[in-house]
Amino acid sequence: MHYDLIVVGTGFASSFFLKKYLEKAAPTVRVLVLERGEYIPHQQRLQDARSKPLGEVSYVSGGQAGVTYKNNTPEKAWIFDPSFGGSSNCWTGCTPRFMPNDFALKSKYNVGIDWPIQYNDIEPYYCETEDIMAISGPEQTPYPMSKKYPQPAHELSTVDKVLQRAYGELYISQPTARSSISNKRNKCCTSAICHLCPVEAKFTIENGFKKDLYNDSRLEIQYGAQVIQLDIQQNIVKGVQYRLQGKDKQATADLVALGANAIFNAHILLNSGDTNVHTGKNLSEQVGYYGYFDLKDFQNVGGSSIITANGFMLYDGAFRSERAACIIESHNDVFIRYEQGKWRNIAKFKFVFEDIPQAINVVERSTDPVVPQLTYKAHSDYVAKGYNHLKSNIETLFGSLPIENIYLDDKYQPSEAHILGTARMSKDATSGVVDHNLVHHQYRNLLVLGGSSFPTITPSNPSLTIAALSLRAADHLQ
Repeated sequence: MHYDLIVVGTGFASSFFLKKYLEKAAPTVRVLVLERGEYIPHQQRLQDARSKPLGEVSYVSGGQAGVTYKNNTPEKAWIFDPSFGGSSNCWTGCTPRFMPNDFALKSKYNVGIDWPIQYNDIEPYYCETEDIMAISGPEQTPYPMSKKYPQPAHELSTVDKVLQRAYGELYISQPTARSSISNKRNKCCTSAICHLCPVEAKFTIENGFKKDLYNDSRLEIQYGAQVIQLDIQQNIVKGVQYRLQGKDKQATADLVALGANAIFNAHILLNSGDTNVHTGKNLSEQVGYYGYFDLKDFQNVGGSSIITANGFMLYDGAFRSERAACIIESHNDVFIRYEQGKWRNIAKFKFVFEDIPQAINVVERSTDPVVPQLTYKAHSDYVAKGYNHLKSNIETLFGSLPIENIYLDDKYQPSEAHILGTARMSKDATSGVVDHNLVHHQYRNLLVLGGSSFPTITPSNPSLTIAALSLRAADHLQ
């Protein structure tokens, strides 16, 4: 059958693009959505978790290496959820904006490449996304905002309050899609089970879009449909080929939008014969390290969510010409100090560094047309320099706290659950895969949405920016 639009995937990128597209589209348009996974209702996910022993609850639903992809470097994990709603089912809901200079690393600091858009180009769409997600956030932020957050900020812990007094707007209550008040959703329960969120405080595609967007009469959704490749003729995408219940099928359309993650967007393009030299390269994500701080005669209590604050003290400045920027997360999950009478005299932080994407980290085709293979050889030295600076200056950085001991990870976390790069945005086809509106440079009726379009990898969580870019792409359709 022929459609006006075929969309691949139902995560942040696809769903926010669809929302804007259907708001502007005629009543007669026909849209096909192809979702490789199934629809697993939130209540079923909770019930499945309750039936398992504590500690055996998985963050993913089929996104394991060896099942959906071949991992040539298994020490590097990639976390995602290939089912309806994508990673909105397992994200924590952290939504800080990017900083203005994140879009211009080459111009400002002579590293990486510039994005073909600037902060002001996406700022109105940040506001729109924050309204849709009903974000909780502070009144003062280190990035400019033309509109206040829809919900008030989450409460800070006692440790956070000390650091905020020391650093002002460089240390803020974390902007988050976890409700701080009972409004569109329930208030965050601070149970630290955010990948499932037992009280539905966290925005997901299911609780945000399933009822209205995905019940639009103009839209047809097919579950269990994995797109293998695009049908391209004379640089025009005519449709898609997909596998459903073991059978290969086809559908045609005037416009196609790839909204899978950065692994599968690239793999579909490669299967389709895309010869752009950047397709599949620069597979990236942030690099995170935990740190624990023993506090002297000071209890770390309070805070109304799992991650209470973001610190921007190491985020931006001329130093980025030499070393990676870092965003600091103040964690408020279950942890104690193992000393009698000092159970809460401890603080837990995570230090998340940006990276300069490396062309040696790639998504490639394998012998199986539905299974991509991944090779991730290394982070850049840029990350190591940022970490070494943190390690050398951490006592001074947190000097306002009564610290007895600091324990900083010497090994990074295997994944930040953010899959980025592989089809990056650029001014032209010599430096990237898609243009400033996420349209493929060569195939002009094809959009490549999501984190695969990121030219550089900032310290901030990417989901808010992914959604905002999708709203903007739908708004700028020719």
